[in-house]
Amino acid sequence: MSSTTAADMTPFPTDEGTPVSVKIRERLAQARKRFNANDNISQFIEPGELEQLLDEVEVKMQGVLDSMVIDTERDHNTHNTARRVAKMYLNEVFRGRYVPQPPITEFPNAEHLNELMIVGPLTVRSACSHHFCPVMGKIWIGVMPNEHTNVIGLSKYARLVDWIMGRPQIQEEAVIQLADLIMEKTQPDGLAIVMEASHFCMSWRGVRDMDSKMINSVMRGVFLKDPALRREFLSLIPGKN
Repeated sequence: MSSTTAADMTPFPTDEGTPVSVKIRERLAQARKRFNANDNISQFIEPGELEQLLDEVEVKMQGVLDSMVIDTERDHNTHNTARRVAKMYLNEVFRGRYVPQPPITEFPNAEHLNELMIVGPLTVRSACSHHFCPVMGKIWIGVMPNEHTNVIGLSKYARLVDWIMGRPQIQEEAVIQLADLIMEKTQPDGLAIVMEASHFCMSWRGVRDMDSKMINSVMRGVFLKDPALRREFLSLIPGKN
């Protein structure tokens, strides 16, 4: 018996023979929307197409395993690896690319809260765009509300972080995307974000430095203009003062 190859597998379901990935790309091109690794493209995916895309990715992933000379038919450990990897990418680790933003209930600032609020540490689970290696870490978010600020539940910050980080990311770009989203949703006087993460592309490959971390921040509004407020935020983050 010969090893299963991509050509031997059942073709992924398409309409009129066009791969579903091509259809999605055509919609993006027609709308002149980019589809970088850390972009969300959910509005261009029609009902049922994510399942078709999963089938397509499985076929392509099987081709990768074949090219790596792995006998996925005889090797019980990798027999369904192509399917598992496809499901992992589309339904789990890169889910933030393919599903809409989680629903966020916003409330008016009825009590006119205007004191610094800090949420964190929130867990970061992502992967770098360069090697698809894991990026694991934590985020702190500081918000300076005003009487017009929309108030959202604490758990919703975690959902927004998970949605933004659930894509192939570059840490510097990820915190900017998150800051833009929270500013749009809440309209505060100021926003501060600090992210600290370990990058497996440094510890698992390359220089294989196990202890290095990357820390970066984004400051908006009054956090950018007021050094005292910025120092207060940073002093209240455990281990960062």
